Amino acid sequence: MTKKEIVKTISDEIGLTQLKTKEIVQKTFDAIVETLVDERRIELRNFGVFEVKKRAARKARNPRTGTKVHVPAKFVVTFKPGKEMEERVRELERQEAERERLLEAQMAAGNVANHGQNTGTYGDSG
Repeated sequence: MTKKEIVKTISDEIGLTQLKTKEIVQKTFDAIVETLVDERRIELRNFGVFEVKKRAARKARNPRTGTKVHVPAKFVVTFKPGKEMEERVRELERQEAERERLLEAQMAAGNVANHGQNTGTYGDSG
């Protein structure tokens, strides 16, 4: 999903113009970035925590040449999802596991032919 799609969704939901909604969304993102730069941490309840951390310098390998290279220390932004987000993602995992279990059971029982492959029967002359 893009920022433009987020703006459209919010705009449609609350009845503001897309232009005004875009301004609000951008100001929100700007405030998050400014807080990270100034305070290095922002906690958004029921969403998660963004935090600036310093990644130590390290040695790595160039995948093309295999030669060792020095990677300098740098600041990175990390994100830890909140409980609500974690729970919703876990529910998605449970649903997917249940769907896969049902499909495997149907396949084992012979109820699913060709394992989802196109049989080419539509429009065949025989």
